[in-house]
Amino acid sequence: MTVQKPFDKTILNLFIHNNMKRTKQLKYFLLALLAGAMVTFQFGFSKHERKSDGRTHHSVDSEDPATQNLLRAMQLADKAVVAHFTGDGMAMGRFYNPYTNELSREKASVWMYTASIEAVNAILHGLKAQKEHGNTALYDAHFDRYVALLKKLYDNAAYYLGTFKLVSFTQTKEWTVYAVDRAREKGKANVTGILNVYDDQMWLAREFLEAYKLTGDKEYLKQAEYLTEYVLDGWDTTLDANGEENGGIPWGPGYVTKHSCSNGPIISPLVWLHELYKGKSDRVEHRYIDPKDKKTRKSKKVKKSDYYLDFAKKVYDWQKKHLLRTDGVYADMMGDCGSAKCKIVYETVKGVEYRANTPLLKAVGAPYTYNSGTMLSGAADLYRVSKDPIYLADAKALSDASFNYFAKLDVTVPGLYAYDTRGFRNWFNGVLMRGYLDVYPSYGTVARYIDSFQQNLDYGYGRFLHNGFLPTNVLAGWDQETDKNNVEGMFTFTFAAQYALLSQYTLTK
Repeated sequence: MTVQKPFDKTILNLFIHNNMKRTKQLKYFLLALLAGAMVTFQFGFSKHERKSDGRTHHSVDSEDPATQNLLRAMQLADKAVVAHFTGDGMAMGRFYNPYTNELSREKASVWMYTASIEAVNAILHGLKAQKEHGNTALYDAHFDRYVALLKKLYDNAAYYLGTFKLVSFTQTKEWTVYAVDRAREKGKANVTGILNVYDDQMWLAREFLEAYKLTGDKEYLKQAEYLTEYVLDGWDTTLDANGEENGGIPWGPGYVTKHSCSNGPIISPLVWLHELYKGKSDRVEHRYIDPKDKKTRKSKKVKKSDYYLDFAKKVYDWQKKHLLRTDGVYADMMGDCGSAKCKIVYETVKGVEYRANTPLLKAVGAPYTYNSGTMLSGAADLYRVSKDPIYLADAKALSDASFNYFAKLDVTVPGLYAYDTRGFRNWFNGVLMRGYLDVYPSYGTVARYIDSFQQNLDYGYGRFLHNGFLPTNVLAGWDQETDKNNVEGMFTFTFAAQYALLSQYTLTK
């Protein structure tokens, strides 16, 4: 990667000479120049370095916390794009070692790939927020290039697309959705059985809706609604003895267990779709089972705005009823079929085959931060549009319970709260932070919880940033054996997204 020449100070001196008043806009202009000076080709960095605790790394600093957060977000995301993506098809390698500069041959799953889209969206939101607060220079310098990157990531996500026919609870239909694994050709991925899962589609739908709100490109909205339709086709519409829907969405069309991760993430996107169509006459087909005979599959056209909000409430209520633990956080899934086998079963109604209900007896599995995080965001969004106090009460209780459960003071660094970083928990933790950010406008107590993420990121950035990367555990640092310092690409994008979100939060405080 070519390194750009050092920033020419004569430009700075001329600008200051012609602007005797050191206004806020001047500061933003200079920061934009600094950020722009870091970029080589499309995404690169300058030679500006500093040493901290023996580590040599790139530095992006500003006296303005919101701007500094956003500059760091861009630095991390840009570096990750250069390191993890190869070829015109944007193939994403899963791991990169910033000490050995080695990229793994293993390709990222679509979930991991989506983390890059999430980071870009968060940065775009951050740039728009900067513009709204007077920093037009930073916006002008970077917004368009991230819009272009967003489109490139979207277009090449098609390497994960595939088509299959699914027998669901209400119909048989052919779908083109995203596989877990990347294929060699666009649209040729294997999406049968367990090779696609509903939560992957949910996270993509969420980010495509964000992309639509940021750019106005209706292609993102179209794809988001299509994926939402596919996800809701997975809702268990079968009826219990009382005529109520069994409800819940399995992990994927090839599974019977119903997970927090395959229900909670769709709540907020459904609320956003409700808001997009509120006051409009657009309609959608709603499929259900006749409550009279509890067998016949029926459908009717309903207003999109009502349909999306009703489903958001149904999914929220199902997860709260079945997966909320007595300690106030969410269990992993509904499982345990008792003496019966946990397998997909079918029934034939009037000569047509449909998926039938597989009874699940209890909530099982450890709590994860992201399962509480999605419900925090869902509660915040539902409260915002409905003003129903139950959602605010839920958000407050879950905020406090989740922080008490997941944040551990003094276990790694005195005075800082540590979050578990094993497995994929780094990304999970980012979802929890976003939940706190969504709740903040209605419950200021979460400011302390949000601050824990800012403090941890800054601690890691100030001590362990190496070659533009943060370690998996930002409080513990790197392994002394350099060949063990592989970093998940989705973690670097997660840190970038967190910094970008914190930039927006800092501006609104």
